[in-house]
Amino acid sequence: MEDQSGAELCFPQLFNDSCRKPRISQSVAVFIYLLFFISVLTVTLNLLVIISVSHFRHLHTPTNLLLLSLAVSDFITGLDIILEGYRHTACWLLGDVICSLHVFVSSISLSASLGEMVFISVDRYVAICDPLHYSTRVTVRRVKMCICVCWFCSVAYSGVLCRDDLTQPGVFNFCNGHCTTIVGIIDGVVDIVLSFIAPVAVIIIMYMRVFVTAVSQARAMRSHVAAVTLQHSRTVMIKKSELKAARTLGIVVVVFLMCFCPYFCYVFTTDTNLPSATGIFMLCISSCLNPVIYALFYPWFRKALRLIFSLQILQPGSRETNML
Repeated sequence: MEDQSGAELCFPQLFNDSCRKPRISQSVAVFIYLLFFISVLTVTLNLLVIISVSHFRHLHTPTNLLLLSLAVSDFITGLDIILEGYRHTACWLLGDVICSLHVFVSSISLSASLGEMVFISVDRYVAICDPLHYSTRVTVRRVKMCICVCWFCSVAYSGVLCRDDLTQPGVFNFCNGHCTTIVGIIDGVVDIVLSFIAPVAVIIIMYMRVFVTAVSQARAMRSHVAAVTLQHSRTVMIKKSELKAARTLGIVVVVFLMCFCPYFCYVFTTDTNLPSATGIFMLCISSCLNPVIYALFYPWFRKALRLIFSLQILQPGSRETNML
């Protein structure tokens, strides 16, 4: 009997302190394989976005830099989702330090993604609602500073939120072979306000303003209210391109919120503070769909993919290729 029970333990040599091996049904095994496939696809697609925007100089626009930062956080999420699925379905054999770092990195990537979505919403708000001052208010330098601030705040905030895990790795593990974390009531309330309610509210308000302005501009164009001059015609063309960008990024934001909200709602309505398998799957789907949306709506991304797969980016001077 001892041998049989010992075989069911993660660490049979630690009979009294070892966790039991989780029982995995066939349906769960299929889900794990599917999650692994989507995670690999997420990492690959976002790596292509990172290569595209960082390699070609013509793509170093404020909006594309925000997409680059979002792709980095999605890339990290894709890698981290593999560990997240592993810790829910198998004995954790990587140690308490890796467990704490995994929780810490997960928090950073989620916080950074939310921050980037807020900046994308602000970027589209200025581009649509105040187009005459967009080029002076939203510059490459300012966007780079905002991205740095976003990542710095994400690291600092996650450090405070995961302080117990970082200072005492494994403090919440009730047995060896388990990786878990617990968020206190006060920390949980603060986190749900700062990491969910506040940024989601800003995103929704910004895009509601963008939507109202876009509809009014579309009606003005259809009714031919604007004067027909060469200069104004060029302005209308610019606004049409900005409206197209706003529509594309609006799809990205909607997909993100649809996938992110169930995850966050589950985390803060359970006692375990652990996301469900469905929540993990939705997060991975969100990170995977963003590059697909770029490929469907951005010609520059499709052109970049052709140059990457044909290895033309290895040629001298390929960085100066006109992608826009």
